[in-house]
Amino acid sequence: MQKPKGTLKICSRGHRFYKSSDCPVCPQCWSGYYRTKNQSDFPPKLAAPALRALANAKLANLRALTKLTEAELAALHGIGPRAMVLLKQALKAKKLQLKK
Repeated sequence: MQKPKGTLKICSRGHRFYKSSDCPVCPQCWSGYYRTKNQSDFPPKLAAPALRALANAKLANLRALTKLTEAELAALHGIGPRAMVLLKQALKAKKLQLKK
């Protein structure tokens, strides 16, 4: 088993997470906050870094992703292979696709 990177932290709600920086933001709490505030149609399993990347790029929903190519989406800091798979599946379910 791979050793986690960073220091174990516990947020005020009891979520346990590792951070390699001094950033106190809990990924689970932030993800929930983002989803509640924005009511987006992004997949529920999409991780907080991917949600932050989409928020920073001002992409509020799946329809907004159709303006990007796969390369442009993958280039966003926080969008990894797992996020790409989840987003493509969600787009396909809504009969949408990324720009060619």
